[in-house]
Amino acid sequence: MNRFVICINNESNPASLILGKVYCMLPDPEAEIHNMIRIIDNDRSESDGYLYSASMFAPIELPEAAERALMAAGSME
Repeated sequence: MNRFVICINNESNPASLILGKVYCMLPDPEAEIHNMIRIIDNDRSESDGYLYSASMFAPIELPEAAERALMAAGSME
């Protein structure tokens, strides 16, 4: 099951993150221990994603149809 987050603070990474954009969070239990999350940002150069402070995002739940559409569109382009 995918977990989605929305960017609520991009001040430290305006080139890589768009304020208000929905991102798919990749599983990373080690990162979560350190209050970080792993996402594939707009740079998209790293297929394993990048770590960001969890405080830069808010978790959201999407309807199943929206999740399917976002994943089909290339994982949040």
